[in-house]
Amino acid sequence: MNRSRLSYIYAGTAILFWATIPTAFKICLGEMPIIHMLSIASFVSALALLGIIVLEKKTSLLRSSTPSDLLKSSVLGLMNPFIYYLILLRAYQLLPAQVAQPLNMIWPIILVFLSVPILKQKIEARSYAALFISFLGVYVISSQGNLLSHNRADTGGVLLATGSSVFWALYFILNLRDKRDEAVKLFLNFLCASIYLTITMAISGNWPESISLKGWLSVVYIGLFEMGITFFFWLKALQLAPSTARVSNLVYLAPFLSLIFVSLVLHEPLYLTTPAGLLLIVAGILIQNKGEIIKRKEKV
Repeated sequence: MNRSRLSYIYAGTAILFWATIPTAFKICLGEMPIIHMLSIASFVSALALLGIIVLEKKTSLLRSSTPSDLLKSSVLGLMNPFIYYLILLRAYQLLPAQVAQPLNMIWPIILVFLSVPILKQKIEARSYAALFISFLGVYVISSQGNLLSHNRADTGGVLLATGSSVFWALYFILNLRDKRDEAVKLFLNFLCASIYLTITMAISGNWPESISLKGWLSVVYIGLFEMGITFFFWLKALQLAPSTARVSNLVYLAPFLSLIFVSLVLHEPLYLTTPAGLLLIVAGILIQNKGEIIKRKEKV
């Protein structure tokens, strides 16, 4: 099998798993509190990433981690998965899955504006247009089928879902500056987050008493396919791709596919405003990405 076809197989597998995650989130949140869910999922993710490190024979990179590396991971792990997922999962508690998931997608636009104070980059007019279009999509999605009605999505949930994108964008920038191997640094990030979560439960005395089989299956699934193994598939897809831009754009299929699982498994009535708003958000992201592609071509 040629590299290009294998790249699309890896990418398609990753996208399919990511498309199921909003459904898995809602199922799991119905079975256990957020802190328990995130603690178990984070630990499962750390184990999965450790398995990837062993399979790829990168344990020497892990052993050579310096105190500075561990400090970086302690900060990144605090940001993601600890803070980021606590905010995002609370949004999923307050909102339908079909609303919470696409609202979190505006992070590439937020990333551009955070790059100004952090990376000292300039903002072009295209970025403002992209931001406006994406936030118009947020408005449309949060209307839950009633654009002109006051019966809109929970305001707190909307703020949490969109606000989580700020933490993800900030994490993305800091992670980009960290030149360590991706699997190694992600493993250490999740390991640190697992420690934070264990300490949080110990201080609060909020230990899980009993978890149903459905709860265990859903939380292990999330740990493996939201945060762990799927990362490996996606990284392989990008490594094998003849054009990373083409493969990267495929990720925008995931939120549309997720609507199918949300409808079939959770039986959420699909609002027409959800795919419409999602199209606006993706359009804003693609407008911004087009500008970045043009910049890279001009530098060549």
